[in-house]
Amino acid sequence: MPFAQLYIAEGRNDAQKKLLIEKVTQAFVDAVGVKPESVWITVQDIPKTQWGVGGKTLADRG
Repeated sequence: MPFAQLYIAEGRNDAQKKLLIEKVTQAFVDAVGVKPESVWITVQDIPKTQWGVGGKTLADRG
């Protein structure tokens, strides 16, 4: 049973997250031949003030 944890910056709506889950599930099906029902995925929104890249938060980077 594949399990994927996805971390994304806050700001995506539920429809975008649903599509992301569908696409990642399909990627597992295509890449490793599992049944879609066996794929578990969590999506976690990370506040932009708590995610840093290059020494700056995403909020500071704009």
